Amino acid sequence: MRRSRRTPSPIIRITHWIGALSMLVMIGSGWQIYNAAPILPFTFPRAITLGGWLGGAIAWHLAAMWTLGGAGLVYAIYGLTSGHFRRDLSLPSPRAFVHDMVLALRFHLRHEAGRYNAVQRALYIGVLLVSLVTVASGFSIWKPVQFWWLTELFGGFDVARRFHFVFMTLIVAFLIVHIALVLIVPSTLFGMILGRRLIPDDGKKAE
Repeated sequence: MRRSRRTPSPIIRITHWIGALSMLVMIGSGWQIYNAAPILPFTFPRAITLGGWLGGAIAWHLAAMWTLGGAGLVYAIYGLTSGHFRRDLSLPSPRAFVHDMVLALRFHLRHEAGRYNAVQRALYIGVLLVSLVTVASGFSIWKPVQFWWLTELFGGFDVARRFHFVFMTLIVAFLIVHIALVLIVPSTLFGMILGRRLIPDDGKKAE
């Protein structure tokens, strides 16, 4: 028989799903905005874009931006005050990262509920840093006059657009890896939805 064990806190779960939905909206609308003025020799299929036209895409993008920002602020405050960042997202050593990465590539890396391994911590820290650059570059091309100093910091409007596109692409890549890991360990999805994850009665965590 199995019993359930609480894993992620309600704040982490709520901000996670609000952030995930907001990010999907921003990606789809961002691709529509990109299509209006491509910086590379391709455009995204209309079926995976959001907004229908440039004005509609911008409206969706900004709405999702504020929603994501609100969820991110709540998560950041909780992470700092609860010890979540210090306890679960401390920067792993290079040795620990290489060790866990080798195990992951061999499909031998164990996942323990409520504990992030070195690869997970590196990925989460990395995507948080990438998100900060994405937000900064986004503001620099949204308000290039008001935030002229930020736009100049990125090397100008056109360069800032390229920064924004590249770092959004990195976020999409992270989401692909994240979803793949969830498919490998589907019980983590159960815990993130309901806050509980089935484990054996003898105390051993379920795989």
